[in-house]
Parts: sequence; structure tokens; C-alpha cells
Amino acid sequence: MAKRVRRRSQKVGLAPGTLVHVGEETVQKVSITVMEYGESGLVAERVVNAEQLAPPRDGAAVTWINVDGVHHVEIVERLGTAFGIHPLLLEDVLNTNQRPKVEDFGSYVYTVLKMLSLKPGGRVDSEQVSIIIGDRWLITFQEGKAGDVFDPARRWIRENRGRICRMGPDHLAYSLIDLIVDNYFAVVEDLGDRLDALEEQLLTSADPAALRRLHDLRTELVTLRRSVWPVREVIAGLQRGGSALIREPTQVYLRDVHDHTVQIIDALDAYRDMSAGMLEIYLTNVSNRLNEVMKVLTIIATIFIPLTFVVGIYGMNFDVMPELRWRWGYPVVMVGMVGIALSMVWYFRRKRWW
Repeated sequence: MAKRVRRRSQKVGLAPGTLVHVGEETVQKVSITVMEYGESGLVAERVVNAEQLAPPRDGAAVTWINVDGVHHVEIVERLGTAFGIHPLLLEDVLNTNQRPKVEDFGSYVYTVLKMLSLKPGGRVDSEQVSIIIGDRWLITFQEGKAGDVFDPARRWIRENRGRICRMGPDHLAYSLIDLIVDNYFAVVEDLGDRLDALEEQLLTSADPAALRRLHDLRTELVTLRRSVWPVREVIAGLQRGGSALIREPTQVYLRDVHDHTVQIIDALDAYRDMSAGMLEIYLTNVSNRLNEVMKVLTIIATIFIPLTFVVGIYGMNFDVMPELRWRWGYPVVMVGMVGIALSMVWYFRRKRWW
């Protein structure tokens, strides 16, 4: 558990609103991209420095600012100062161990989600995404890990496709949230495929390596559930928050994302029950294999009990034992012992004990 919870000891004793980055430094350089678009499509797209950032001028265009990398505290602070963002919100942006949530600050709405991605080997990687919705602007903060799921939204804006260019930043926020949630399906489906394959393996053998893979899958399930479960509350909060920044046409689309989130949560609950059942299957297979070994050893020991008794009798040091001087005594005893062993084997087979 200590490896899954990022350390926050560096914030101990600091005043509320003190900006300190909590998390991993995933990129060396912070990248800031700005896209301005309107009903006619993309107006401008550029990479800027933090000094060039300023609230958009009055007009119909929507400004989307995306920041890759939140470890540079000065850049986040400068951006917050330019747009009048509360220091407590900036503190949450810099803390990459936030639980998904939504907060209404009046002139802007803050939402934090977890963006999941599949890495080589089937490992699930989690990245925090902060979304701040303003009047004619929207700011997204990402940790800066390789790749994101926002490329379709960028393509829609460049190609002037769909409603994203005809509606405000609230619809852009919905589109980004929808892309994050849709990517959950890919991660959950991959996890389900691996669980099915592992279940087939556990039904035939109790391999310790399979137990290790099951443990890894259960750990990923815990991570997924922690990332996805609060998203339902976040989307419900955006719908019922009453903020003027989230218009009624967008709330209809948010209901659809809410339904998708419920489906993912149901699938995760089903996979969690399946993983618990798979652990029971593994323990049952181990117990059955141990029982088979003990049964074979017990049958062998049972067969040798009467043979040991016969050998023990003829191993006594008595002077008067007629069989010791009988010419056929040894062959008769050996044949008798073999006959006893074969008869016991036949009896066990007849009773289907072996």
C-alpha cells in the first residue's frame, strides 16, 4: 500500500494554499499549448511560454490551454495569477494524488479526473487530469506522461467537426471527460480478457506464477475502482451543480457520460467478484492436488502395513521357527506378500479409491 500512495510529508507544517508539487516528475520540460476556435473552426494553435499566457479577450472564440507537466510550481502559479485562480485550487492541481472531484468557484468550475492508459505488458498507468472551466476559456493540467486521449478533440477542432466548435467551453469539457471515460472501456475490456485467460489456466493447474498474475490483476482492479468510482459523483455534480458555466444542452450529454460510468463500475464490480472466485479456484486446486498426493501416499503406506507385519514376524530371533528351515519357506512368503499387495490394490480399485 505504501507504494500506491504518494508521499505528502513535504507539505507537513505548511500554510494552506502553499504551492508544493506532490508526485512524480514525469517530464523535464513543461509544455503549454493554446487552441483558439469558434464556429468557423480553428482560429489559432500555438505553443507558448508561461509569460505569454493571459485571459482571452472578449469575443466569440473559445480558448483551450493545455499544460503538460505540473511539477514546475512557478508556471502553475503564474497561470493561476493570470486567470485569477484560487491558491487552494492550484494546490490541488499540484497534488497528483487527488481523488476525482468537482468544485464550483463561481466564476469557474474545477474538475479533477484520472486518465488511464495501457502500457506494454498490460500494466495500467494512471495520470491525474485537472480541468478548469471558465467563461470563454478552459485550462487542462496533465502530469505529462507519454500520450493522452485528447487527440480526437484536437482533430475535431482542427477539422471543424461536430458540435464542439459551435458550443462553449462547457461542451469542450464534456468532450474531454467523455474521451477519458471512453478510454476506461478499453482498459476494463483488456483487464477482462486477461481475467478470462487466467481463469482458464487456473481451472487446469495451480501454477504459483498464475497466483502472482492474479495478485497483479487484483491490484489493478483496486486502482481502477479508486479512479472510476468517484467519477460518477463528479459527473452528477456537474449536472446538478447549478453553475451558469454548465449550460443545459451540455447537461444532456453529461447524462450519457454518467450512464457510461455506471456501466464501467458494474463491469469492475463483476471482475472483482470474478477475481475473488478465481482465488478460491486456485486454493481449491492446490488443496485437491495436496489431497491427491496424500491419497497416493496413504494407499502406498496401507499396502506396506501388512507386508511390514509379515517381515516383522520373520525378523524375530526365535530358535524354533519351522519355516526358517523349510526349503520352500522363502518363496512362499514372498509370493504371499506379493499376493497381499495385489489383492489390496484390486480392492482399492474396486472401491474407486485409486
